[in-house]
Amino acid sequence: MPQLMRTSNPALGENSFRGARAIPYGERFGGSFSGEQREAMTLNGTVNKTGILLILAMASAGWTWLQFMQTRNPADVAPWMMLGLIGGFIFAMVTIFKKEWSPVTAPAYALLEGLVLGGISSIFELRYPGIAVQAVGLTFGTLFVLLFVYRAGIIRVTDKFRLGVVAATGGVALFYLGEMLLGFFGIHFTSNNSVNGSGVIGIGFSLIVVGIAALNLVLDFDFIEKGVQFGAPKYMEWYGAFGIMVTLVWLYLEMLRLLAKLNRRN
Repeated sequence: MPQLMRTSNPALGENSFRGARAIPYGERFGGSFSGEQREAMTLNGTVNKTGILLILAMASAGWTWLQFMQTRNPADVAPWMMLGLIGGFIFAMVTIFKKEWSPVTAPAYALLEGLVLGGISSIFELRYPGIAVQAVGLTFGTLFVLLFVYRAGIIRVTDKFRLGVVAATGGVALFYLGEMLLGFFGIHFTSNNSVNGSGVIGIGFSLIVVGIAALNLVLDFDFIEKGVQFGAPKYMEWYGAFGIMVTLVWLYLEMLRLLAKLNRRN
């Protein structure tokens, strides 16, 4: 049994496959058969389900996009974005703690998250025409490039690599949390030379965060591969796809922020 690896993606934690096993057909129907085939997680199945989640997210994102573009009033899409934000968080938590429900909760998460992404993207697009297409292209380009280098063995997931990415991701999360808490007290980093500005510091910070988010995809690929080797049950394909979606959403939002900063410099 291969050792399960740690990943900084909360959806693909080290306990994700613990206690999970492929369920024999006979056992599912109350019987047992000698030499019975087991329904196990496969790499192709996970890829297919990732594609389904992406299609669902893009469909709901397209809906909120059109709603905003018709009136160009953020207030018209704000309720849908709030629904997607709160609902997506709830379904994400349910998926993480009830992995066997992922065939239902993962698609629900994708649809709800799409509402948020569509609203945010349309607002950015109104201010910086063409930015959404660029962000989508860069996100998927990063996904395919990292998948290629991972499968080719160019990037190897060692313990040191894994620890570095997990630590960096935790650092980014703590920074964002601290920034949010400071915002409640009226302290904001909005100057041109801050991490949120369009200066060298702001762009450099965004490049670092984009790189960290991208490297999380490598950990996700490795973890899913270990799950396939472990012989995890079929529903874990949905769970693995959900984990990839969580990272892609983060990567896409960071791409939007980076491109917005670059546009402000022009």
